[in-house]
Amino acid sequence: MLLGLLEKNPSHGYELIKALGALSNGFYTPSPGMVYPALTYLEELGYATVEQEGAKKRYHLAEPGHAHLDGNRERLALMFNKLKHVARKMDWMRQAWSGQPRNVGPEGEDTATGWLPEFVAARQALKRALLDRTDASPAEQRRIAAILARATADITEQSCS
Repeated sequence: MLLGLLEKNPSHGYELIKALGALSNGFYTPSPGMVYPALTYLEELGYATVEQEGAKKRYHLAEPGHAHLDGNRERLALMFNKLKHVARKMDWMRQAWSGQPRNVGPEGEDTATGWLPEFVAARQALKRALLDRTDASPAEQRRIAAILARATADITEQSCS
């Protein structure tokens, strides 16, 4: 993710920490103890270069870093999508905890997240159903896996159409 952020904009470590915090709407803000060693490692791999600016370092994406990103675009997109989802979920939860009514858009969607109430309810029902079957027999697990595979294919097919 750090490489993905550096691709957009050369940054100081602190800026990268803040960017990840902003992307997750405050849910995940990595510590300096995680980010700075990771940046050092990226520099050692040759994926990032460092420009000294007084006491600060500005990190830039190097050509090998671009190549690494190019080989991992799908994985990077998934990680950023997960972070985006967490940010939306945090908006949803903050709204729920506030006790205030949700602001609703023209199609009934929550304006903070874009989620329809029935979408949220369906996801929650699926999670509950799976938790209720956590001790399912192998045959039942296969049946559930087949259902989920069909649902995944249907969802993916509709998304691509």
